[in-house]
Amino acid sequence: MKKQLALVTGGAQRLGRAFAFALAHKGYSIALHYRGSATEAVQTAKEIRALGVECLEIRADLTIPKKVDFLFSLVDEFDSPLKVVVNSAAVMPVGNPRELELKDWDSALDLNLRAPFLLAQQAAKRMTTGGLIVNVTDIGAQKAWSRYPSYTVSKAGLESLTKLLARALAPNIRVNAIAPGLVLPSDVVTQVQWDKLVASLPLKRPAKLEEITSTLEFLIKNEYITGQTIVVDGGYSLI
Repeated sequence: MKKQLALVTGGAQRLGRAFAFALAHKGYSIALHYRGSATEAVQTAKEIRALGVECLEIRADLTIPKKVDFLFSLVDEFDSPLKVVVNSAAVMPVGNPRELELKDWDSALDLNLRAPFLLAQQAAKRMTTGGLIVNVTDIGAQKAWSRYPSYTVSKAGLESLTKLLARALAPNIRVNAIAPGLVLPSDVVTQVQWDKLVASLPLKRPAKLEEITSTLEFLIKNEYITGQTIVVDGGYSLI
């Protein structure tokens, strides 16, 4: 069988990197998008190629619509049909709603919500024989995280967009979302804050990376699921 292609945005590090490796282990060629993490992207691509899988790291600022077109011009260079898109790239500005600057509002909405919409438009043109788009949202989409207003709104919007696209692109293209809870601590959370959050979870631990990536594998395998957000949060949504 001809190899199939997967595009992972924000694939150089953290959860995006884990998704890229999970897809590589399933035999997909990988278009590895990154923006600022050049060193990490080169290393990730090198490790994926060591698995015997084709991988090309592609730098693009997805907050600029023309760069989305540029990204897909390089995706088209692969000798493999595009079958999976994972929208993992995101930014998480910190700021009280009373004081959040416009640039921090725009940066989150442009990357976390508008970019997945533009990527879906481009992907749909190429997935002529079917495919899967997976948006990475967050359990925060269901919360009122006042410290991260633009991030929370963008992820809530992404879950709504997931449903809309699933209906619009059916039956050939399925669109779903994965909403992780606590997986990896971010730079905007101290270790003390992280430990307190973990302790509050019903399962009392953060997710393992493979517990998130296995959800992607499940969505690839089960072809009768579309328009759904799969929550993998250790019970965070219960508190």
